[in-house]
Amino acid sequence: MTSKASTSHRPSTLTVKGRNVRLRTLGFIALAALAIWFIAVNTGQVTIRLWVPTVTIPLWAVLTVTLLAGIALGLLIAHRRAKR
Repeated sequence: MTSKASTSHRPSTLTVKGRNVRLRTLGFIALAALAIWFIAVNTGQVTIRLWVPTVTIPLWAVLTVTLLAGIALGLLIAHRRAKR
């Protein structure tokens, strides 16, 4: 068997204003900015049927709740994977 040489893999970084910033962080910032912009421009009213009641609320509220639920689920899954 051949042994693998021990090499340390560092995350990709980019220097911004003299600071090293991970590309992953920049991607999250760009994605968050796009999500906030998308929510901000969708201001119309929508009718949503929950199991029994039907409610009319602004679309930005629905998108915000959906975004927050997605973030919470993503963090929960990441936390559970980190425990392994």
